[in-house]
Amino acid sequence: MPGIQPSEYSFFTANEIKPAGWLRRQLEIEANGLAGNLDKVWPDVRDSAWIGGTREGWERVPYWLDGFIPLAFLLENGDMQARAKKYIDAILARQQPDGWICPCKEEERAGYDTWAVLLITKVLMLYFDCSGDGRAADAALNALKNLSVHIKEHPLFNWGRHRWYEGLIAIRRLYELNGGDWLIDLAKELHRQGFDYEALISGPDWEPFRKPQHEWLWNAHVVNYAMALKANLLYSRFDPETNAGFSRAMLETLRRYHGMPTGHFTGDEILSGTSPVQGTELCGVVEAMYSAEINYAVSGDPFWMDYCEKLAFNALPAACTPDMWAHQYDQQTNQIGALRENTRIWSSNSTEAGRYGLEPNFGCCTANFGQGWPKFALSAFLRSANGVLSAIPVPSRLKLGIKGVDVEIELAARYPFGSRLVYTVKTAAPVEFELGIRIPGTASGATVDGTQAEPGSIVKLTRRWSGVSVITAELKFEVRLTERPSGLFFAERGPLVYSLPIPYAMTREEYEADGVERKFPYCDYETLPEGPWNYGFADGCFTFEEREIGDFPFSQEMPPAVLKTVMKKVPWSIREGCRAVCRERPDTGEADGAAPETKELIPYGCTMLRMTEMPKLN
Repeated sequence: MPGIQPSEYSFFTANEIKPAGWLRRQLEIEANGLAGNLDKVWPDVRDSAWIGGTREGWERVPYWLDGFIPLAFLLENGDMQARAKKYIDAILARQQPDGWICPCKEEERAGYDTWAVLLITKVLMLYFDCSGDGRAADAALNALKNLSVHIKEHPLFNWGRHRWYEGLIAIRRLYELNGGDWLIDLAKELHRQGFDYEALISGPDWEPFRKPQHEWLWNAHVVNYAMALKANLLYSRFDPETNAGFSRAMLETLRRYHGMPTGHFTGDEILSGTSPVQGTELCGVVEAMYSAEINYAVSGDPFWMDYCEKLAFNALPAACTPDMWAHQYDQQTNQIGALRENTRIWSSNSTEAGRYGLEPNFGCCTANFGQGWPKFALSAFLRSANGVLSAIPVPSRLKLGIKGVDVEIELAARYPFGSRLVYTVKTAAPVEFELGIRIPGTASGATVDGTQAEPGSIVKLTRRWSGVSVITAELKFEVRLTERPSGLFFAERGPLVYSLPIPYAMTREEYEADGVERKFPYCDYETLPEGPWNYGFADGCFTFEEREIGDFPFSQEMPPAVLKTVMKKVPWSIREGCRAVCRERPDTGEADGAAPETKELIPYGCTMLRMTEMPKLN
């Protein structure tokens, strides 16, 4: 591709790839839950200025469409597709003759943060790829032409400055379709005006950010960092002199000073250290997933898919109720309650940021969290130079044409709850291509059709495929107790972190505030513990057990996998002034004298309340 360096892999569309098994069920839950119904129940989407209403006319409708569109097409849901088209039609109808696309008056443009332009053009290209509607691509092209002129007089500021790289998504896709050196010039101008994360993190100004932050700052914001993980790798396709390796170094630095067992970094709403009772914002989780998916496609570095899996299987489902009608703004690693606290425990968020609800703290996560599962599903298979890569071994189906031959690849799997992968390849006629199978780096061993395979590698099967072929892979996992900076430990097996679930009671709260109604099932909840939570690991021995995947794959009441281990209670206090927040560490490192108990740990993503980081007792 002249002017832009090619990526290692490219994405299939929602028309080619479909979720299956538990993954399809998870997408159905999302479609039946809050993200699938915001246009019916939430004023900021239902009555948005983007479609001629009076409510928010900036990021919330684009955020919502970014997940709703691929969800509708992955599930082949005609009603959802029609509702998505209604919004796209309204947005296109309001685009100005000069290309300006956001809902504000002409005299307000100078003060309008053009982060929304970067976001809506990305969404329009997503809609184009899902629907084939060329109007969306034309609108994105015209919006970017307008932006290229607008930012010369009104440079990027605030969110747009810190999220400049998001514009590269639409720019790159449009360049593939149309060419145009002006698009490359626009990418370079966005880079020139944008915030330089590499200069910050690699220089002396990063020193204060190694510690938990207590003042809201643009360059301490967790979602900005989650998005910016892809900045250097994406821009390296436009400028080969870019330090592409910094994207990985950036994440490793963030995790060193602010890391969590789930692989993510804290930020409630700013970088918050490594304490198990500090949280991380749900927007940050889904944006980091998307960054990892992009980074893997660009670079082929398996590090990024291991990271993405850990977020998807742990941090994403843990922040939502099993039916996905309520979510948290901030989740905690050690979370013994999810409610409106008496005192603020977060770095900068309100006292309700940890409760499950419609829009706890801020509504950005309400609009944005829906992109997590659909984009993850779209990353299950990727297009490679010589064929197809199974990038994430989750149950999925792919239909495509290779050298003029219809090919179907289906993966049956329980992963990450199970270890057996069965691929069925069907071809309408004999055809040669490469099927790559990525072996997760979190495995301790693997075989493909009986042949040993290295964790973190790609097994490449280049064959002349004919008729029906079946390939079986077996993954092996070991349980590990991993130490945290606090001296506490957590259990993990493969990509899954395991937690001690805490029995809980949820109290429904229905009310109206600021013109927003909370009414079941889209209401708020106070979630309190109803059982003991103060435990430590007694012997470090674990027994793994697979169980049935129920109607709600991530459910505390019916987890698909458990670890059994012996634990003992330890003295552990509630944080002063709080209703249900434990202290960072137990009061002592010794058991309280109670008899050992055999307990079941379940996947972190299945828990509503949990203890994850606990002491290892003598």
